[in-house]
Amino acid sequence: MNGEFFLSDLETFRKETRAWLEENCPAEMRKPMRSEEDACWGGRNAKFSCEAQKLWMERMGAKGWTAPEWPKEYGGGGLSREEAKILKEEMAAIKARNPLMSFGIWMLGPALLKYGSEEQKKHYLPQITRGEIRWCQGYSEPGAGSDLASLQTRCEDKGDYFEVTGQKIWTSYADKADWIFCLVRTDREAPKHLGISFILFDMQSEGVSTKPITLISGRSPFCETFFDQVKVPKENLVGTLNKGWDIAKYLLTHERAMIGDAGDGGIGGRSIGQIAVDSLGTDAQGRLADQALRADLARAEIDGWSFMLTMERMKDEAKAGQGIGARSSMLKYYGTEMNKRRYELLMASQGPCGAGMGRRGQPRWGIAPRLATHQGQFHRGRHVRSAIEHYFQTYSGPSGFLRDSIDGIGIKRRRTNAARCGQGVLE
Repeated sequence: MNGEFFLSDLETFRKETRAWLEENCPAEMRKPMRSEEDACWGGRNAKFSCEAQKLWMERMGAKGWTAPEWPKEYGGGGLSREEAKILKEEMAAIKARNPLMSFGIWMLGPALLKYGSEEQKKHYLPQITRGEIRWCQGYSEPGAGSDLASLQTRCEDKGDYFEVTGQKIWTSYADKADWIFCLVRTDREAPKHLGISFILFDMQSEGVSTKPITLISGRSPFCETFFDQVKVPKENLVGTLNKGWDIAKYLLTHERAMIGDAGDGGIGGRSIGQIAVDSLGTDAQGRLADQALRADLARAEIDGWSFMLTMERMKDEAKAGQGIGARSSMLKYYGTEMNKRRYELLMASQGPCGAGMGRRGQPRWGIAPRLATHQGQFHRGRHVRSAIEHYFQTYSGPSGFLRDSIDGIGIKRRRTNAARCGQGVLE
């Protein structure tokens, strides 16, 4: 009987959610994004592609549905896992865009919910869900990438405040962010994992500067970020002094899961299969003419569904208190490799058009008429640049490092189990 009531409540929630979305999601926000500039990141200096984009973010933020599973008292929707899944399904049904892209929601928020003080939660989390602060992540340094615990950005106690001096690198969108969540070294004498703290500060603070990094693709979201005696209020310390590594590890599980949880790799809301049909045509049976590519696309779609189901299972396990631990590295590794294959398939699916690397608006090869009609400027070399970026991506740990990490964990566990059983370990 309880199960019946539960299902009945979910069906009622689905109907109410469907009605609310139908009434509140602007028609413009139900269309595929024309370019990456159509993504909404919010922030103090937010630039909206149209008034409807701003309205959609504000309505979803006021509802708490930009972070549907966060508690209502912190600006979230207070939804259960099942209700949040229904919301996602109903948004997909009307092709609603994500109202807010946010490192605050994807990474910082979960860390604050677990480690932040009550004052920090009440101050920062509602601003995050409403899209009022755009965050960036200050982790990697020139000498501390994969070995993140070797970071050297120092944070000194000056009595009434902390003073931060050092450099970060590969800081995504640092030049556009309002605030940064940052790992700093607060005890230079302690073992490297024990002298790290987690702090927050305004990117407009005196002494903060950024320099964009241009990749081989000709563009990049990454920056070098410099701190020259930046004053940070002590209340901006998250958690316990010198215990920031615990927060860093927890946040990385969310970052890696987020990186791995990617879309279908298409363009402008159209799947790779649809793009391939437009570009390469069909056979007499209405199937994609290229048999080998057809098999590769089918394999990629099956892998995508399998990965999505694995993500759902791990989210359920995490909510049940089991955590995902080292499996976050597995998710990131497989998700990254899967994204590389998607972009390779995207290039292959467009034939000669797939290599258009000319200047913006001037592709080196002509665009098939149907592709141009459907995709406009979004098509112009964007898939090639994205493929290059994904192929060489190293953020959140390069794939080789993650493989070694996963292998090392497996070997360590086998050694431990073998020792308990009085057995040797086959290396």
